[in-house]
Amino acid sequence: MKENFIMLAKTFYGFEDILEKELLNLGAQNIKKGNRFVSFEGDKGFMYKANLSLRTALKILKPIHSERIQNEKALYELFYDFPWAEYMDVNSKFVIDSVVNGEIFTHSQYASQKAKDGLVDQFRDRFDKRPSVDLNCPDLRINLHIKNDYCTISLDTSGASLHHRGYRTVTNIAPLNEVLAAGLIQLSGWKANTDFLDPMCGSGTILIEAAMFASKIPANINRKSFAFEKWKDWEPELFKLIRESQLKKVTNPNIQIKGSDKAPSAVDKAKQNMENANLSEFIQIEKKDFFQLEKETKGPLHLLTNPPYGERLEGDMNALYQGIGDGFKQSFPNTNAWLISSNLEAIKYIGLRPSRKIKIFNGKLESRLLYFPIYKGTKKVHKLRNE
Repeated sequence: MKENFIMLAKTFYGFEDILEKELLNLGAQNIKKGNRFVSFEGDKGFMYKANLSLRTALKILKPIHSERIQNEKALYELFYDFPWAEYMDVNSKFVIDSVVNGEIFTHSQYASQKAKDGLVDQFRDRFDKRPSVDLNCPDLRINLHIKNDYCTISLDTSGASLHHRGYRTVTNIAPLNEVLAAGLIQLSGWKANTDFLDPMCGSGTILIEAAMFASKIPANINRKSFAFEKWKDWEPELFKLIRESQLKKVTNPNIQIKGSDKAPSAVDKAKQNMENANLSEFIQIEKKDFFQLEKETKGPLHLLTNPPYGERLEGDMNALYQGIGDGFKQSFPNTNAWLISSNLEAIKYIGLRPSRKIKIFNGKLESRLLYFPIYKGTKKVHKLRNE
C-alpha cells in the first residue's frame, strides 16, 4: 500500500465548501478547510486523480518541509541544506514561486531569489554544476510560502493552473475562468436532473463545464500535461489506470444543455471549444438574442448566465439588466434563473428580488451570484433591495 501524504488544493474565495465536498466524494482523507484552500491526505494515485478530476481546484500542492526562519540567511541555508537530490538533479530545470506575508519578508521575488541561490549553490558545491531556472517549462515547480516566520516548501503537482482544461482554444473578451464556471454551476445547486440553459453563452465555458459535470467527465481529461509527469517518481502506468477508472464513471445525462448568443463570432467560438471538449452530442448552441428567446422546456429549467458587466455606458447597462429581469418574468416561467455580475449598480435594475445573493470574485472583481426563482404565472415585480 502506497503511503499517504498531505496535499493542499487551492481554490477561489467562497468555493471552499464545494471543493471539500468534491474531495470527500473523490475519496480524500483528513479533509480540512482553510481560506481559499482545502487540505487533505491521499497517496500518489490520489494525487493523480485529484488533478484529473477536481472541478473547483486551481492547483494542488504537496508540502514537503516546514520550519521557522528568522531572516534571509536562514532561508538561504534552508534551501542550501535541503535534500534536493531526491527531487531533481544538476540537469533539471526549476522555478520557485513565492508567497510571503509578514514583516521578515515583504517581497516575494526577493524570497524566491534567496531560495534559488541556496538551491543552486548546493548543487554547484557538490557537483561543480548547477540546475537552471526555467520560468516556462520547468521540470520542477517549487512553491515557497512564508507567513511571518513560518516557511513551507511545497511541490506544485499541477503546473499551469487547473483552469487550463485544454479544450478552450478561442475566447471572447474577458472569458469566464473554467474553475469559476464549474464552481458557479455547483453553487447554483444544479443536480443535472433538469434542462440547462445559458442564454448569453459567449465562448461556451459555462455550457461545457455543465456538460462535463452532468456527464461525470473528469474536469481535466483534455489537459495535455501535469507537473508531476516530469517528477523522478512519475508512474505513467498508474496514471493510465487512474484515468481509465475515472472514465468508466462517465454517463449520458437524459437532459438538454443549450446555449445561445447574439454574436455570430461567439457562437462559432463556443462550437469550436465544444468540439475540442468532445461534447458536441451533449450541447446545442444557436445564434439568438436573449430578448428573442422563449422557454422551450415544458418542465423546470435551470438557467445560469454571465451577462456583460460594463463594456457599454452605464445607462445602457442599467437598461440591459432591466431587460434581463423583464425577460426572466415574461419568457421563462418555472425556471431557476441564476446570474453572475460585478456591476452591483446595474443588478438593482433587474426588478426582481433575489432569493439568494452569494458574494464571489471574478478575478479581482467583487461579484454577486444571484438567484431568481421564476414561478409559472407570476407577474408581480419585486424591487431589488439596495446592497
